[in-house]
Amino acid sequence: MPVSVESSSAPQAIGAYSQGMVHGGLLYLSGQIPLDPRTGQMVEGDIALQIRRVLDNLQAVCNAAGGRLQDAIKLQVYLTDLGHFAQVNQAMEAEFSIPYPARAVVQVAALPRGAQVEIDGIVALGKAG
Repeated sequence: MPVSVESSSAPQAIGAYSQGMVHGGLLYLSGQIPLDPRTGQMVEGDIALQIRRVLDNLQAVCNAAGGRLQDAIKLQVYLTDLGHFAQVNQAMEAEFSIPYPARAVVQVAALPRGAQVEIDGIVALGKAG
């Protein structure tokens, strides 16, 4: 049976969803946008800072599930401007090591709260590999 995961170190859900769900040794991460969990406000600054905040939010949910973002097996990245693709790659290279998670990056018309980036994913729990 799936188990909901919630972390006070990540922004609270702004809709009818869980921050994450665990089932079958996998953590399914709901999309995170660059909200500061302490203030509930969008992080200001360039796209690199926003991506960093999103990754930190995802890590907080992973921590609550007893996992690590570095054990992600699939990530989906949503950008309002595909021109930020290079910054996504830089952030991924800094956050992950080879083998990198499988990934899709798509441009969308809009994201919640006017965000420029949102990331969701699937993380393997327990020992990697």
